[in-house]
Amino acid sequence: MATVAPARADAAELGGAARHGVANLLGVAVAAVAGFGLNIVVTRGWSMSEAGLFFAATSAFMIAYAAARLGTGVGSVYFISRYRTLGQPERIRASVLVGLLPVVLVGTAIAVAGWWAAPRIVALTFTEPVPGAVRALRALLLFVPVAALCDFALAACRGFGKMRPLLLVERLGRTGLQLAGVGLAALLGLTATTALPLAWALPYLPAALLGTVWLARLVRRAERATEAPPVPLREEFGPYWRYSGPRALSGLAQMAVQRLDIVLLGALRGLADAALYTAATRFLALGQLSGQALSTAVQHRLATHLVRDDRAAAGRLYQAATGWLVLLAWPAYLLFAVFAGPMLHLFGDGYAAGQRITVFLSLVMLVATGCGMVDTVLNMAGRTSWTFYNALAGTVVNVVLNVLLIPRFGVMGAAAAWSASILLTNLVPLAQLHHAYRLHPFGRGTLTAAGLALACFGVPALLARTLLDAGPLTLAVLAAVGAAGYAGAVWRLRRVLQLDALRALRRSRGR
Repeated sequence: MATVAPARADAAELGGAARHGVANLLGVAVAAVAGFGLNIVVTRGWSMSEAGLFFAATSAFMIAYAAARLGTGVGSVYFISRYRTLGQPERIRASVLVGLLPVVLVGTAIAVAGWWAAPRIVALTFTEPVPGAVRALRALLLFVPVAALCDFALAACRGFGKMRPLLLVERLGRTGLQLAGVGLAALLGLTATTALPLAWALPYLPAALLGTVWLARLVRRAERATEAPPVPLREEFGPYWRYSGPRALSGLAQMAVQRLDIVLLGALRGLADAALYTAATRFLALGQLSGQALSTAVQHRLATHLVRDDRAAAGRLYQAATGWLVLLAWPAYLLFAVFAGPMLHLFGDGYAAGQRITVFLSLVMLVATGCGMVDTVLNMAGRTSWTFYNALAGTVVNVVLNVLLIPRFGVMGAAAAWSASILLTNLVPLAQLHHAYRLHPFGRGTLTAAGLALACFGVPALLARTLLDAGPLTLAVLAAVGAAGYAGAVWRLRRVLQLDALRALRRSRGR
């Protein structure tokens, strides 16, 4: 009996993670389609230069928004999960407030400073005048504090183990409203300098309001479970910001790696190149979203195990989640690499020139996803300073290589710079996790998932690309046949892939 209880606990734990992961993936699928559709609407609804201006301005917004978040997304999940695990709900309100108030203040300061400095920023960024660039940047910067508040509230809800706010408010609500707003702007023929940025940014307002209300209800509900008085804010401030402070810088560095190359391409090579690069790399975001979905589903569970110093359980969860990630992401990246040309035609004339970028980065992402959610595990282990130094190193490599390579090689230089930072920020933390905690992602499930993806998608796609016409019809047939074989193989190997955890969870509930 002593061995049965842990086995049941593991099944329930993996089942909970899988259930939340599946629910999150459904939301991510909708968000991915909406985001991808939004990019297609922009590239087809406006000229290449106008699309490039929009992508560069939204990239600048995302960098400012990452600065305003101050690393509180991970910090809130960590501390709320910790206090719930330790039975200290009276500390939750103070933990939320010491993170929330600085986010709002810093976000507002960034918006005000950005509005005032927008003309100077545009003048320093572009060597030639870009009509409407100042208006586009100002329109977006107004929403920085709102977007940061939204992110904080939804992350804190995840600390309570609640995925529904993220799914309904962020994955479905905000992204759906953005697609609708941008589509309406394109239909009406509105300007790309003011109307388009506003249509994209306005949905952050209702999302922030709903997320904040949802969080307030969860905090009040947690406080009903204790008669202890709330902890003063000053007691939480030090621990919270010692943990979240490094994460603030590493989160900003990670966003800079993802978005700065678009801004630099617009500045050094022109807005048309920025639009081309954005379109060529948007396919990669579809694969990255599956990683984000699984990461948000397992964060609080990893925090719980590592607070208890249960490395064995944390390792099992890490390996299972990596297997699921490879299972979801590798087929997409393999198809992107082989059929980059026909897929880029979706964006309109001129965008197929980014084919080499999509192929190159897709292959790099196979390595990155094979490492699993390394940053999440390090953060939930309390090693935010490590993730900061890793992200800082990746940012330095990215910026230096972008500055050196973009003027000479253009969009391919930006792709090479991003690839170098991706590999650095995945392989280094992978080694750190193994050295410090003896944790690694390479379980049977991970290796099995990789083999299935190569057998069902990689090899057949490469043969079809070599022997047949690599058009949309070939891609559709190959994807359908490969998916059928993949589904059958996954079902037969569901125990190895630990997908039967979902059934185990249902059985445990039935009892």
